[in-house]
Amino acid sequence: MNVLVATDGSKYGGWALNWAATLPLVERPRVTALHVLDVAALRAPFLSQPVMAGTERYIQEDIQRMEARSAKALQEAEQQLASLKLAGTARKEQGAVAPTILKRAPKRDGLLVVGSQGLDALDRFMLGSVSTNLIHHATCPVLVVKGEAVPLRRMILATDGSGASAKALKFVLTKLQPNRSTGKGERAPIHVSVLHILPLVMYPGLKEASKKMLEQSVQKLIEAGFTAEPLCYLGNPAEEIMKTASRQKADLIVMGAKGLGAIARFLIGSVSTRVVQHANCAVLVVR
Repeated sequence: MNVLVATDGSKYGGWALNWAATLPLVERPRVTALHVLDVAALRAPFLSQPVMAGTERYIQEDIQRMEARSAKALQEAEQQLASLKLAGTARKEQGAVAPTILKRAPKRDGLLVVGSQGLDALDRFMLGSVSTNLIHHATCPVLVVKGEAVPLRRMILATDGSGASAKALKFVLTKLQPNRSTGKGERAPIHVSVLHILPLVMYPGLKEASKKMLEQSVQKLIEAGFTAEPLCYLGNPAEEIMKTASRQKADLIVMGAKGLGAIARFLIGSVSTRVVQHANCAVLVVR
């Protein structure tokens, strides 16, 4: 599997590379660690201001500082790839951050990994400011990491019966190994909580249809080697997904990029951004 990891020299970029190495992918990943240098973003604040003598000198000094930090970030990414024994390369490109990442992102069968935050505003590279852009516009699944990589033990699979939810389930079934290493030479199954949130306004037959949908998903996961359970709650989708993930101590939330239409009262697409922004664990948004 082709995996693109966006890195900016921050701890979040380092965590993203660690996740690429730790995620139990069925196919061994080939990783490209991409660092984007956005010099234009440094000049942007000055474009609307009157030209002042000496301003360009200070801009050039900042550009030099950015380039030095960029070189360091690239070197660190290369060293991390080697230490993690990941097949792949590190590369640097110049341009607007989100468009450049999207341009280099793998196609539908690949994976894009990005930190939920990056270096602060003074450093002109905020991965956190582009992660939302990526989950909405990337053609491949996007994994947004929040912390250091951990062995995957428990997942929340949010579903609403939509095509995007079906793709999220398919990703888990076909791209992830159902077992994890216990560190003692043994393997244990990964547990998946299949979660469906019922709307506050109920429709005839909805509860029964939801139960059937959950049972079918759980059965497929169990047949694939995972352990799984159905969960169905009433409430706000984003809030309930995050509450359940916290209660279950989930390592990862998996959800579709888009959901059913407005009539169905459950828009996974409308809540994925909120979950990505506010969940405490990593979130995988599947297209």
